Amino acid sequence: MVEIGKSLQAARIEKGYTLDDLQQITKIQKRYLIAIEDERFDALPGDFYVKAFIKQYAECVDVDPEEFLSSFESQKTTTDDAVQETVKTRSEVTRENIQKSNKVSHFLGYLPTIIVVAVVVVILGSIYYVAWSNRQKDAQTQQIESSSKVSVSSQQDAKSSSTSATSSKSKKSSSESSQKSSSSKSSKKKVSKKSSSSKSKKSSKSKISLASSSGSKFVYTMTNAASTNVVKVAIDGSKAWTAVSANGSQQWQGTLSSGESHEVSLPSGTTVITINLGNSGATTLTVNGKKFNYKKDNSSLTVRTLTINLEN
Repeated sequence: MVEIGKSLQAARIEKGYTLDDLQQITKIQKRYLIAIEDERFDALPGDFYVKAFIKQYAECVDVDPEEFLSSFESQKTTTDDAVQETVKTRSEVTRENIQKSNKVSHFLGYLPTIIVVAVVVVILGSIYYVAWSNRQKDAQTQQIESSSKVSVSSQQDAKSSSTSATSSKSKKSSSESSQKSSSSKSSKKKVSKKSSSSKSKKSSKSKISLASSSGSKFVYTMTNAASTNVVKVAIDGSKAWTAVSANGSQQWQGTLSSGESHEVSLPSGTTVITINLGNSGATTLTVNGKKFNYKKDNSSLTVRTLTINLEN
């Protein structure tokens, strides 16, 4: 099987072309040329672009593109067969799990009835015990009251005056404590409400809106932009290449796998943010903690360039 990347790279070097030269001749972006030479075809927008770029690259360095295209198709077929085998294995495992689940669910079908019966037995037992216990206590109480009725009456008369004074002091102290606690809680609630209201207003000031678009290029305006801005790139589903620039200077570029993310802190004074996406379907963007829903502007595009003009 032909090594596509190494063969094309050798032909380019033999012709005396640099990657920049090849980019000027073919109009293929340099990052895609590098991906082809490294055989990282998943970094390109799709199979259609892979074939087109390989053919254009080969013709530029005067080699037959058909051999490379056939090799790419063979590699793709091998990968597809492996994926189908994996799907088949997962289906068999899923079928076994369903059979086991049916057995468990059959047992669980009786479980609610068992639980209800157990709960009813416990409740009836508790009611019987409480009733029996109350009867015993009532009998003991009647005996004690009849034997010590006179003694208790005299003690109550003696203590009534001191109890009244103590109760008055206790109520006064409790009232003062309650007033202080209520005042403290009220002031804390006011401070908390002011703080949360301030944070909410601050986080909701900035807004990104579409200004213009042409093909795969989109220009946005971000009003009430922060002094420093952070762009977060998150990938879900498949690998995706992304590049982030500030005022025309690239700050970061790379290919992330599904489940990975990367934050780019832009320098203070940034007025223009440019984001190049190689697989927008798998890419989620967040600007200053807010989700940037760019996909609503033509959701069918895979490759796109987003330009955000910042306004304070």
